[in-house]
Amino acid sequence: MKEAIGVPEKVIDLRPLEPALAVLEEDKTKLIAAMQMAQQAYGYLPQEVMQQLADAAGVGLAKVYGIATFYSFFKLEPVGTYEIMLCQGTACHVNGADSIVTAIEQELGITAGQTTQDGVFTLTEVACLGCCSMAPCMMINGETYGHLTPESTISTLRELRAIADGGGLRVMVGEGSCGIAAGAGRVESVIRARMTATDSFSVHPVGCIGMCFLEPIVDIYEGDKLLHRLVKVKDEDAFAIVDALRSGNFKEVEHLEIDPQDAQFLDKQTRIALRHCGVLDPTSLRDYRAAGGFKQLDHALRMTPEEVIEEVKKSGIGGRGGAGFPTWFKWQSARDAPGDEKYIICNADEGDPGAFMDRAVIEGDPYSLLEGMLIGAYAIGARNGFVYIRAEYPLAVERLQAAIDTLHDVGYLGENILGSGFTCDIGIMMGSGAFVCGEETALLASLEGNRGMPRLKPPFPAQSGYLGKPSNINNVETYANITWIMEHGGEAFADIGTEGSKGTKVFAVSGKVKHGGLVEVPMGYTLHDVIFDIAGGMQEGHEFKAVQMGGPSGGCIPADMDDTLIDYKALGDTGAIMGSGGMVVMDDSTCMVNTAKFFLNFTAQESCGKCVPCRIGTKRMLEILTRLGEGRGEPGDIEKLEELSHAICDGAMCGLGQTAPNPVLTTIRYFRDEYEAHINDRKCPAHECQDLITLTIDPKLCRGCTLCARKCPTNAISGERKAPHVIDQDACIHCKQCLALCRFGAISVD
Repeated sequence: MKEAIGVPEKVIDLRPLEPALAVLEEDKTKLIAAMQMAQQAYGYLPQEVMQQLADAAGVGLAKVYGIATFYSFFKLEPVGTYEIMLCQGTACHVNGADSIVTAIEQELGITAGQTTQDGVFTLTEVACLGCCSMAPCMMINGETYGHLTPESTISTLRELRAIADGGGLRVMVGEGSCGIAAGAGRVESVIRARMTATDSFSVHPVGCIGMCFLEPIVDIYEGDKLLHRLVKVKDEDAFAIVDALRSGNFKEVEHLEIDPQDAQFLDKQTRIALRHCGVLDPTSLRDYRAAGGFKQLDHALRMTPEEVIEEVKKSGIGGRGGAGFPTWFKWQSARDAPGDEKYIICNADEGDPGAFMDRAVIEGDPYSLLEGMLIGAYAIGARNGFVYIRAEYPLAVERLQAAIDTLHDVGYLGENILGSGFTCDIGIMMGSGAFVCGEETALLASLEGNRGMPRLKPPFPAQSGYLGKPSNINNVETYANITWIMEHGGEAFADIGTEGSKGTKVFAVSGKVKHGGLVEVPMGYTLHDVIFDIAGGMQEGHEFKAVQMGGPSGGCIPADMDDTLIDYKALGDTGAIMGSGGMVVMDDSTCMVNTAKFFLNFTAQESCGKCVPCRIGTKRMLEILTRLGEGRGEPGDIEKLEELSHAICDGAMCGLGQTAPNPVLTTIRYFRDEYEAHINDRKCPAHECQDLITLTIDPKLCRGCTLCARKCPTNAISGERKAPHVIDQDACIHCKQCLALCRFGAISVD
């Protein structure tokens, strides 16, 4: 019988078969499921593999062979790099599937059941793919292509062949929210409109690569090699880009090439959570799998849940949502909690002003988040999960939902994932605009359809979470690190960072720096490393004053402490916190009293109102800060702020209230002189508080150009042309627009 079927040409490594054999050891009726697992591991069913399955099931090889030839799913010969499953359903037939068949056969020189000589493509036909509303359609390696035309089909095949050959140019247009806002969508549209069927390059939207200050960005790759990075691209530049792609001569677009100094923004980073952002097409499961995607889920499913948790423990990763609590401990607690129904939850309610890391990861790499969640679900024993995401992130929601739909289609979500017996589904719930829902118990209340009111802990979510069931909650960045940890090993992750803070951390750097964007660096870098070496330092004409870390729950760190390590303990010792990763840089034009007022205004508005210290205390603090900014400060106000701060920290029920006073406490600690100037001198040293400044025009310097008068929004400036002007102090609203406009230095602020 072996001779009739054929002798294998090479020795088969049987180690990947072990999970399938284990299934048969437990239940010999699971032969078909074991065969599916085997084909998933090998791509087809080698004879030696079928013999092993037959022996394990206690049947003859003929039975296994008979099953393999009966079901069209099974393959007895290796398939190409790309398996084309062409739908022959009725809807596809009446919508022109015959022309698609002809196009594929002419392009590849094969018919159904054949593989191209180079082993790149295998063509098969299926009765129906169940995507009738997208007819005509095909599926390639699990990814569905709908509304096919002969032209689009040929274009797709040429694109895949170029990838397989390591050749062909790929044009990657950065289309995260920031890129789209800068006009990247229009750039892509122009490039596509100029393309013809004979062009050998392909165009792909990608997420944000992090260099927000250079958007729109167009990257041109050959294989995995970046040939050109074009920045600040305009619609009209797209025409020249297409011409350059065709000719290979990029001289006409040299002015768009990234400056080497700007390129250092990425060169000095270590990207793990962001490794795929701006590099892979976030809508393409094929691209994600080509980069190793879902191999780690497959690997995890061959381990025991305890072994998975142990690998995460070795990594030392702490939750990237802010507190840095050991991820493995949360997973273990949820696994150990009694009950068969458990939930895996992602907190993507990124509400901190100045934070956009999670948005960028979801927009640029949604599959990485989902694979990390699935590994976590397997580890804790969850069959269902949710991503709780801000409604203010529509593009992230759209791409995440598309990824979830695709994973359902290919069997990575739902029943019996990868033939392992593991079942899990993940859905999306959008928040409705409540910052407090970033606190995990408030998030759970919102998931359950209630007001987002935090509750006292214990019990912790690992014991009593969603619907009272054991639940694990991590944020986006944490899950995005999991697949890297599973691929490279926990020790490799632990080798990065400091003794108490392992791995890398993503920061959204914004404010008064030259180069704002996303930065991922190893723990242990200093603030100076990020602000000056990566983000380029301050904008021209100003000096670094402070950096706000951790959003409304964080604190302000002064310039003379910029050697502070990026480490949970080191940042905590300053009075600030790591937080989710917002890093707002301030220069000498920033008033620290006004900054504290801004954050107190935010937390006072966002307080859920459940506990008195937070509900009332933050409002009393805000009232004092408002008086200071209006020149109505009183002796003892600083002490009152400190007293209220400590009372709120000690008495508030949840993390929002307990950390709300941090911006006030740190600004008093490091910038007390500014508070005293507001109270004692009725002055704002930074000239930011409008009620405490006076704008005047020096008649000796004024040239009478009239520019300030013409631009003044309240007509507070008057004077004859070529004669000194004056400001009506009663009408002046202190907007300082005239100060910015004056070219002669005639306007001053006191």
